[in-house]
Amino acid sequence: MSWFRCPETRPWASMRLFCLPHAGGSAVFYRPWAKAVSPAVEVQAVQYPGRADRMADAFVTDAHQLARLVAGAMAPLMDRPAALFGHSMGAVLAYEVARLLQERGTPPVHVFASGARPPHDRGGERVADRDDDGVVEAMVELGGTDAEALQDPELRELVLPYVRNDFALIESYEHRDGARLTVPITAIVGDADPHVTEAQAKGWGTVTDGRFTLTALRGGHFYLTDQQPAVIKEIHRTLEVPA
Repeated sequence: MSWFRCPETRPWASMRLFCLPHAGGSAVFYRPWAKAVSPAVEVQAVQYPGRADRMADAFVTDAHQLARLVAGAMAPLMDRPAALFGHSMGAVLAYEVARLLQERGTPPVHVFASGARPPHDRGGERVADRDDDGVVEAMVELGGTDAEALQDPELRELVLPYVRNDFALIESYEHRDGARLTVPITAIVGDADPHVTEAQAKGWGTVTDGRFTLTALRGGHFYLTDQQPAVIKEIHRTLEVPA
């Protein structure tokens, strides 16, 4: 089963934007972006195993392993410049994927790290160890559309295993020493996100020798749902593609 969902193939696009979802998220989160983004950009959303149309595929339980699998799957799609956008858990994965791509001589042109603390400053919260109600509570606190699915008992049975796996994966992640990124990074945060402050997000600047920019937009952890036009505008401006 393919690792990517492309809502609209654009053979003429000059660039690909690979989007990595948050914990408990799936590729469908980025589907609306295909219509909103410039025709010069093709959106490729990562579909992690164990959910949606990959429900039958085994979970990956280690963040470094997941990054290796995503980077490997990207290889045939690196025939044109690629940028990475990751939200929350996806931001840390995007960073690890970027490191691997850089090592292999095909670095992305840009990394967008959204709604996340930097890789070396993860905090000690443990949602994965909570009981089912505790995990649901954490999802509701974060907001986002996945929280709604967890209110339905039948859906909950399907959704909880991969949500718990994702939390365990990101909460056990440890930043490893290695080659520093030379790729420019843009960190984007919601100004009312209880999980990452602007001061914490500034830490993303220390993991690259490339240019670093920090942007704060109005909203909480899932600021990008309401602020989609502003996020897309930031992507266009940064990647210098016509809107």
